[in-house]
Amino acid sequence: MENYLTHDTLPQGVTQLIKEFSELKRLIIEKQETKLTEQAEQWLDLNDLCKYDPEKRAKATWYSKISRGEVPYHKRGKKVYFLKSEIDAWLKQGKCKSNAEIEQEAEAYLSNNRKGLK
Repeated sequence: MENYLTHDTLPQGVTQLIKEFSELKRLIIEKQETKLTEQAEQWLDLNDLCKYDPEKRAKATWYSKISRGEVPYHKRGKKVYFLKSEIDAWLKQGKCKSNAEIEQEAEAYLSNNRKGLK
């Protein structure tokens, strides 16, 4: 195909651009819909949770965490289920603060509480 447009081929070139633009638009919309479908809530059973867990804890460990109420879960009959989003949030709760974060909190606390010490 010729890359240069002339006065005579301009209408065909514009038509081709419109077709290609429409195809790109369709592909973008399709990709966005796929992402939304993937982001829908995903349920895990205990076996799936053991595989998903970064620490690869045993089933017995998870059962003990469930019985102590340490982990969010859902129970239907005898089966236990977990929402992946809730497990992710639970795992993020265990974040340890860096020394810089601890120092910032200490400075903020001291600056707020020094007012009454003077």
